[in-house]
Amino acid sequence: MGLQSNLLNFAFQLTTDHDQAHDLLQDTTLKALANEDKYVDNVNFKGWIFTIMRNIFINNYRQNVRQSTVIDHTEDLYHLNVCQESGLDTPEGTVAVKEITVALNSFADEYRIPFNMFVAGYKYNEIAEKLNLPLGTIKSRIFFARKKLREQLQDYAY
Repeated sequence: MGLQSNLLNFAFQLTTDHDQAHDLLQDTTLKALANEDKYVDNVNFKGWIFTIMRNIFINNYRQNVRQSTVIDHTEDLYHLNVCQESGLDTPEGTVAVKEITVALNSFADEYRIPFNMFVAGYKYNEIAEKLNLPLGTIKSRIFFARKKLREQLQDYAY
């Protein structure tokens, strides 16, 4: 209870909104109480509880991003789920998107599908669960897809 004011300040720094900060504080308190058996004595309690808060904030953020992702149903995947400030309105941006789309579509499904899911905001373990594959396999496939994409699009390197 003595850390509540510190936690509330930290929550406000993360959320920049008073209501969300109070919700985050409440979620953190509930999670800490529900998992008090996992706390090991003589371990930094303040660090443990702040880590819980940070992890809850990150997980909520990722979930919000995933829920707000708009799937591109255009025939050639023109938009690729990018934000409006992406430069798509310029001819160079349009060409770049088409080249990225062509590069991604050239990948085998085993690399393209996990990579697209990762870009859409899914976490590694969620992808592994949905595709019924080991976590290490998903991580390596996404790594190799990134590497191959970098190689194919090296002209865009700054």
